[in-house]
Amino acid sequence: MKHLSLVALALFSAGVLAKGPLTVEHLNQHNKIGNLALSPDGRALVYSQTNGGFAPADTSHDLYLMTLGDERQVRRLTENSSRESAVQWHPDGKSIFFLANRTGSTQLWQLALDGGEARQVTRLPLPINGFKLASDGKTLALSLTVKPGCQTLQCTLDAKAKEAERKDTALAYDQLMVRHWDHWLDQYREHLHVAVLGDAPVTDAKNLMADWNTNIAGISEVAFTPDNQQLVFSAKIPANDQAWHTNFDLFQVSINGGEKVNLTADNPAWDAKPKFSNDGRFLAYLAMKKPGAEADRFGLMLLDLITGEKKEVAPNWDRSISDFYFGLDNRTIYATTQDVGQYSIYAINTSFGDQIKLYGDGYAGNLQVGADKLVFTNHRLNMPAEVFQTNADGSQPQQLTQVNAKWAEGIQFGDFEQFSFKGAEDATVYGYLVKPWNFEPNKKYPMAFLVHGGPQGSFGNMFNERWNAQLYAAKGYAVVMVDFHGSTGYGQAFTDSISRDWGGKPLVDLQKGFAHVVQAYPWIDGNRACALGASYGGFMMNWIAGNWPDGFKCLVNHAGLYDMPSFYGSTEELWFPEFDLGGPAWNPESDYQKFNPAGHADKWQTPMLVIHGLKDYRVPYAQGLGAFTNLQRKGIDSRLVIFPDENHWILKPDNRVRWYNEVFQWLDKYTR
Repeated sequence: MKHLSLVALALFSAGVLAKGPLTVEHLNQHNKIGNLALSPDGRALVYSQTNGGFAPADTSHDLYLMTLGDERQVRRLTENSSRESAVQWHPDGKSIFFLANRTGSTQLWQLALDGGEARQVTRLPLPINGFKLASDGKTLALSLTVKPGCQTLQCTLDAKAKEAERKDTALAYDQLMVRHWDHWLDQYREHLHVAVLGDAPVTDAKNLMADWNTNIAGISEVAFTPDNQQLVFSAKIPANDQAWHTNFDLFQVSINGGEKVNLTADNPAWDAKPKFSNDGRFLAYLAMKKPGAEADRFGLMLLDLITGEKKEVAPNWDRSISDFYFGLDNRTIYATTQDVGQYSIYAINTSFGDQIKLYGDGYAGNLQVGADKLVFTNHRLNMPAEVFQTNADGSQPQQLTQVNAKWAEGIQFGDFEQFSFKGAEDATVYGYLVKPWNFEPNKKYPMAFLVHGGPQGSFGNMFNERWNAQLYAAKGYAVVMVDFHGSTGYGQAFTDSISRDWGGKPLVDLQKGFAHVVQAYPWIDGNRACALGASYGGFMMNWIAGNWPDGFKCLVNHAGLYDMPSFYGSTEELWFPEFDLGGPAWNPESDYQKFNPAGHADKWQTPMLVIHGLKDYRVPYAQGLGAFTNLQRKGIDSRLVIFPDENHWILKPDNRVRWYNEVFQWLDKYTR
């Protein structure tokens, strides 16, 4: 026994027994970094952290304060059962504001950083969806859900009370949309309100758009003018065509109410995310150019409020900006964008349009800009999100947090690398390969071939709960992810190339990518491969079933489109299929039949696992049921798994465990 113990100890010390593969149960226990807020002087950072229950052994969601500098210190600010969100600093840097439901409704709270308890500063009769604090430290922009036409909050309360008295449960509609994502719509809309902080909690707010039967695009797309007397927000003009166009405009309105001036009426495409420079001279925002498109390039627009000149900054830069912030010099804009499998940070000179990449290793987000530093979250294929910092020029990158250090200690992640090959039309196509966690070069491994959704999306260098590549590597699979034609981060022409070609170049890319990895990595067994995908990736599983029927041993189709004409009639955001597939389904020139998987159902032969959420209104469950019906009717081995309480995504931790277990059992059945 003593001899065995010494051997075991030696093996453990050598690292042989120290690490093991990632499991879905352990994935559910990692800690998550939420929104970041850098102090006005750039010396401190507030961030939210949701614990997964491993280290520490709780599932709290609280705020933390980190002092930045050579000797960083972290202090927990809140210990409340409610979740704090949407943190913002007071301009004087002495307190923070956040949203929390501590009294039965989500309201605004203020916490002094020199000690004491948080103070509730709003007691509105309706919950707050979001807020922005003006630079005067007292004027609030609020997002509240109210009944259009109501001038007061009491009017909305009265409408809700009257509705509660109804004997029936009918929902009646006179225009689209009737539902969105995972819920049926009602008569209430998200409107922009204004209130002013005082000594007593705020109990009322003024609706700036009471007569509009439309939603604002969200509080993140609201900005105070430099004098704090007006607000700029993004929304669609009230009309019955909102379900089939993407023409969000920017509107300016006084904090006292009145006329809403359309600042972007000349652009029939999407305008978003207004932001003012710190000196008040410039208004910057993002703009697309193609009406109806949701994946067009977001270019950076700049309006000089002194000269009136409006221009696009860096019009030839072939990247679509996700978010941006002014630097303190008011002439540099820091932007995040998808970039060849990464989410990178760039500095853009507003005068000349020059772009400099400052950071590009993994997925950077939640960007905060200080006088001498950039702070952001970052995650990679082998690392959940942590907080990072660089100098303003991108130099000296450093990781500020280690919230998952204990969680990751016992995990052996699979090594990963990016590869490229010549795809459809001889274009360069990129992808990622993740090796099995215990990789041995002399062994042969089966392949999990993951196809992303969107379709304008990417499976890049990111850590994802829903499609976590490391979980497949942990089961002994070589994980291959190809960013086919239509993927984002490779230039707009590459992204555009999938529109009107859903089953064309993307399928060729997948076929050529498959052939490339089997040849380039001889340890991958191409005869033991299964393909998996969700949404458009699920469409591709159905398309592969009829157009590459001998390509894989099995398929996994999550929320995949099966019958394209019926999909058009049951989805909610009609602008998407109309742009990508050539108009409404009745248009004789459209692609609903050309790229209809149901039209090739007679050629299906590959075993398929079909998974769907009943609350999925983007790709309604009848699409999955149709695929399963065809499989069963043809006598093809198949299994249908339905999640009644999930939408387009599987979000609940216990359901995530079941989802992965179903998938792994299916893969093992056909590759082991």
